[in-house]
Amino acid sequence: MRKLLILVPALAVLGLLLWWWSRPQPLPVRLVTVEKGTVETLVANTRAGTLKSCRRSRLSFNLGGQVTELLIDEGQRVQAGEVLLRLRQDDRQARVAEARSRLAGQRNAREQRCQQAQLNRRDLERLRHLAERKLAAADQLDQAETRANLAQLVCDASDVLIHEAEAQLALQQSLLDQATLRAPFAGIVAQINGELGEYVTPSPPGIPTPPAVDLIDDSCLYVEAPIDEVDAARVALDMPARISLDAFRNRHFEGRVSRIAPFVRDLEKQARTVDVEVQFDSVPSGVTLLTGYSADVEILLQHKDEVLRIPTETLFEGRRVYRYDAEAGVLRETKVKTGLGNWRWTEITAGLEPGQRILSSLDVEKLADGLAVVPEEAVEPEP
Repeated sequence: MRKLLILVPALAVLGLLLWWWSRPQPLPVRLVTVEKGTVETLVANTRAGTLKSCRRSRLSFNLGGQVTELLIDEGQRVQAGEVLLRLRQDDRQARVAEARSRLAGQRNAREQRCQQAQLNRRDLERLRHLAERKLAAADQLDQAETRANLAQLVCDASDVLIHEAEAQLALQQSLLDQATLRAPFAGIVAQINGELGEYVTPSPPGIPTPPAVDLIDDSCLYVEAPIDEVDAARVALDMPARISLDAFRNRHFEGRVSRIAPFVRDLEKQARTVDVEVQFDSVPSGVTLLTGYSADVEILLQHKDEVLRIPTETLFEGRRVYRYDAEAGVLRETKVKTGLGNWRWTEITAGLEPGQRILSSLDVEKLADGLAVVPEEAVEPEP
């Protein structure tokens, strides 16, 4: 009997030790603190957008010729009206000089003809005075009047010849100017296709050729990006937006919706999109933005400040979260009510309080209400 009394407590202690060693250990989990902040409703592009300039001209000559002056380099900044290239112009300059001389000759001839008309008119007036005193024959007066009228007609016809000469001079000056390529606006030279001495030709109909100069106005930039057709109806002109560029990670630029395409693209039958353009509020100083950069846009539909929020990734289906009960050391499944939200943040209108901590990772094994856990380092939400 004495041995039995000793054996029973020993077995109980041994069983307790075995249970202690084999009991489920609390899982280490990462938690996030519920705090107040900004929550937005956003619309984002479905595929990468492209950074473009508001003005870009691919300049070419509309006539052929040999390049005699190349006054720019790639990457050079030019002003509106600045000469970029010139073709051989000696023949055109000669035609301009010829037309100018012809115009001067016609003006001189008109002066002579009009002075002759004035002389004939004065002779006619003298004969009329003589005829009134019966000192001149009627046929002489008639002949003088005819000469005066013909001279005046010749004088008037000279104006037509002068207009013709002026038009010819304008034509030759226009042809001369076409051999000079000027910048239509201030910008930066992106590309030059041509060298001194080379012969350039205009593009034949239907056969595109590289432009002589590719000029970009980098003072005005925008992003063209496709958004899902489902979201297009919620987007309006002048809505604020954020622009992010792959070349400048973790940095955002402010902009506004400047254009919404009036049609839907069906490049992919199952993913139809609408092109939206977002223009920079101002080109940021100290940042070199190159047209062609890939870019993303976030169009702001709604905005709330200082509301209770949680990371959207912590929200389970059915609007559930797992709140950490510090006293019991377990997770409690909690129903919440939500407001605004996006893929980053979701507004909580009921179910949680500021300062409470919730499970931040959803890939916990055997996740269930009452699961024993031990917090790892706290994860603070991004601003």
